[in-house]
Amino acid sequence: MPTTFKEIPRERPVTPLLDRADTPHGLRRLGEAELETLADELRLELLYSVGQTGGHFGAGLGVIELTIALHYVFDTPDDRLVWDVGHQAYPHKILTGRRARMSTLRQKDGVAAFPRRSESEYDTFGVGHSSTSISAALGMAIASRLQGSERKSIAVIGDGALTAGMAFEALNHAPEVAADMLVILNDNDMSISRNVGGLSNYLAKILSSRTYSSMREGSKKVLSRLPGAWEIARRTEEYAKGMLVPGTLFEELGWNYIGPIDGHDLPTLIATLRNMRDLKGPQFLHVVTKKGKGFEPAEVDPIGYHAITKLEPLNAPAAQKKISAPKYSGVFGQWICDMAEADSRLVGITPAMKEGSDLVAFSERFPERYFDVAIAEQHAVTLAAGMACEGSKPVVAIYSTFLQRGYDQLIHDVAVQNLDVLFAIDRAGLVGEDGPTHAGSFDLSYLRCIPGMLVMTPSDENELRKLLSTGYLHTGPAAVRYPRGTGPNAVIEASLDTVEIGKGVVRRQGQGVAILAFGVQLAEALVVAEKLDATVIDMRFVKPLDEALVSEAAANHELLVTLEENAVMGGAGAAVSEFLARANILKSVLHLGLPDVYVEHAKPAQMLTECGLDAKGIEAAINERLALIG
Repeated sequence: MPTTFKEIPRERPVTPLLDRADTPHGLRRLGEAELETLADELRLELLYSVGQTGGHFGAGLGVIELTIALHYVFDTPDDRLVWDVGHQAYPHKILTGRRARMSTLRQKDGVAAFPRRSESEYDTFGVGHSSTSISAALGMAIASRLQGSERKSIAVIGDGALTAGMAFEALNHAPEVAADMLVILNDNDMSISRNVGGLSNYLAKILSSRTYSSMREGSKKVLSRLPGAWEIARRTEEYAKGMLVPGTLFEELGWNYIGPIDGHDLPTLIATLRNMRDLKGPQFLHVVTKKGKGFEPAEVDPIGYHAITKLEPLNAPAAQKKISAPKYSGVFGQWICDMAEADSRLVGITPAMKEGSDLVAFSERFPERYFDVAIAEQHAVTLAAGMACEGSKPVVAIYSTFLQRGYDQLIHDVAVQNLDVLFAIDRAGLVGEDGPTHAGSFDLSYLRCIPGMLVMTPSDENELRKLLSTGYLHTGPAAVRYPRGTGPNAVIEASLDTVEIGKGVVRRQGQGVAILAFGVQLAEALVVAEKLDATVIDMRFVKPLDEALVSEAAANHELLVTLEENAVMGGAGAAVSEFLARANILKSVLHLGLPDVYVEHAKPAQMLTECGLDAKGIEAAINERLALIG
């Protein structure tokens, strides 16, 4: 069984087996007796690597043995291995030729936080959002069959991802097309005691063996000629398996279910995978693992150790204490508690983001009004719609990139019916090291085209609180988008006051240039304005746009500059130009925002610089445009 470590190593560990097995070809040259030692070395290497860079590692620690077994048994990369989400894929990256580059994990131009097709031939499908692996592996399996190929397709799904409807859509489809594929459920939310584990492992070996499979298929052919006998046999088999293993649901869907087995027992994993490798049709293997396995602090606190920041050197000078500004998510967390205290109709909904969206205090203070729907964004939105129909006031706390997954429900179930649902959209804009799959680059574009939608962009912590209250008390659907991290440490008023809908605020009066800031880029705009003596307007609302203020700015300035941390295409700046065109106002307009590319992972400040959205870039772009217009 795995060795348990108590500390993250600060020096690179000695790993003689891993040195020989940092590619699957090298791994497959090892003897089976060496693999448990390799697992210990890989676990130490993962601890060391993430300690140097920071990142997700709890889920990765839990799949060390499974990752080794998969690459040992299957002929990757020819056999297609698809990881769900990607939080669990760091051991996979270490074993597939990227070990030397793990020190660049999540850094600019370095190894990505999630599997990426452009990074390695072993990353067969790019991920970031959950619950896509079964659909992708099914597509690969069908394509292989059409091409006459014998390559295998394996999906590894876990870490809560099986709660999403998309996963069950794929589970329902695969038996219909008789796909030859394997789905592995990495179940890290339950444990197996020793006696049950031994029985489960024994059953898995029996149920996955060719002998059992042949007997089962042979019995079907014989007994199918005797309908009564076959029905008795089928019911007996289902009863026996239902009593011994929790596979009835998957069997009813048409999958051959095996398990649950201990995901940290390498010999059993390898034997079971070998048995299942050549079985025909949809195969489902239930593997039970422990998140954070082998690292004592993570085993005790798997949520707290889902990810870590990098370790500071022991001899590093003490960092100067910074002024502690509240995080935007923290401002939201306090606001929802205050508003719930004031209004008993308020209910809070989140798709598995309690900690990230700072709903912990709300869930504890108002448990009967808190609903975590798991990784099911579409359901979260329509659940809110149903509640709103009955007079509740739902607040959906959701990341910008995750709301994309519930877009049809946002339009069809909420907006078309003009229901009172407030979307508190966290992680808007560039989010840093997690990269483009997690960036909130498009919410202003996809929200403002929806009729009746109120769309707001607070510029600091106090504005966030005001606009949340404004959206909550508004009749109809409303959205407030705010970034990850901290703001400028604005003084936060304790009231639940609102602001006038559709009205912006002039924050600095200047001349020549008017900067129309949508959101937290207001701070950079004010820095630039001091150098250029420009006017700065905090627009607050993307929809409805403050058309009167835009008209006034156009009449009194030579150049209008729109500023947003959203895609320029279809964003807030586009709304300004569309209004000017409708009003037949001819004015030079410069749109600054995210370019028409996926901005790669880096530190947030690096990403803003790359996009020209730091003060230096904004000033340079304005001066360039002023030079053109003379």
